[in-house]
Amino acid sequence: MYITERIAAELKDTTHAALLTSEVSRKYATGFHSSAGIVMVTKDKSYFIVDGRYFEKAEQQAKGCDVILLSDLRKQIYAIIEEHGIEVVSIESKTLTVSELEDYKQLFNALTVDSSSWLSATLERMRIIKTEEEIGKIEAAQRIAEAAFSKLITSIRAGVTEKQVAAMLEFFMRDLGADGISFDTIAASGINSACPHAVPTDKPLQNGEFLTLDFGATVDGYHSDMTRTVVIGKPDEEMKNIYNAVWGAQTDAIKAVRADVTGKLVDNVARSTLDAWGYEKYFTHGLGHGVGLEIHESPNLNPKSPFTLREGMVITIEPGVYIPHKCGVRIEDMVVVTADGCLNLTKTPKTLIYI
Repeated sequence: MYITERIAAELKDTTHAALLTSEVSRKYATGFHSSAGIVMVTKDKSYFIVDGRYFEKAEQQAKGCDVILLSDLRKQIYAIIEEHGIEVVSIESKTLTVSELEDYKQLFNALTVDSSSWLSATLERMRIIKTEEEIGKIEAAQRIAEAAFSKLITSIRAGVTEKQVAAMLEFFMRDLGADGISFDTIAASGINSACPHAVPTDKPLQNGEFLTLDFGATVDGYHSDMTRTVVIGKPDEEMKNIYNAVWGAQTDAIKAVRADVTGKLVDNVARSTLDAWGYEKYFTHGLGHGVGLEIHESPNLNPKSPFTLREGMVITIEPGVYIPHKCGVRIEDMVVVTADGCLNLTKTPKTLIYI
């Protein structure tokens, strides 16, 4: 079944239509990526209206819809409305700006515009469970990221800057076949590693420091996400303790993942392990998040998470310890939730690497 058919099944009746306007939703619904265009889903048929920049490729690649070359949007939209007897159009309230909302209200001035959270919530509920095809693309992106990491650790040394490390890692991912990078690569060493979302600087790597690397690749719009922390030279005993505490917290949290447990519970498992090591107060963010067409999507795993895990969710498990003005460690894997546990998509070993 096409995604557009699944969306159509959620519509209330034959007079109800859904209008998909966000880049991610267009990609999800049609399998085709474009920076413009709209998808209208009715009970009987779906339509993708797109301009000449994308029309030919969309005809070849878009799934589950008729592709229409944009000429006069109002006339084309109303032709669909009249053909299907549409009276109510639901829009993506979560992603529209105020001005876009006003534009669509004017466009559909003869209809009822449903600007509630219904469509955004419906799409989120559908996207939160990944198909085998989606998991395959995420895993393909992860294999590229892992291969890039393997190349990187043989190419860096003390004296190389954080910016150079990030640039090399991004180059290796693209060179190995990634369509792009999931997000701006984090390469943070020494005291900079104490900041969870540090931006690479001109600071050179120095012996006796941690280097935290948070990065990912994309394949056909789907993201991967992983973090590894390595050491330049040799670590002292405290650094080893911090690393082992984070590794232990991640191991215990992964063991706790399975369908029907809450994100809050899994987060608490990691914090309890860190507390036993004396480092819980230095874990300053949530344990994980969903990954797919966006690098951060539902569900989330944190102390207030409202989500219950379900089979087919792809989530990260990424505990960290960040000691201000000193150092930080984070280890991150992606896992697929199963009925009785999880499948770890991340194959890179977690034994502390010395560079």
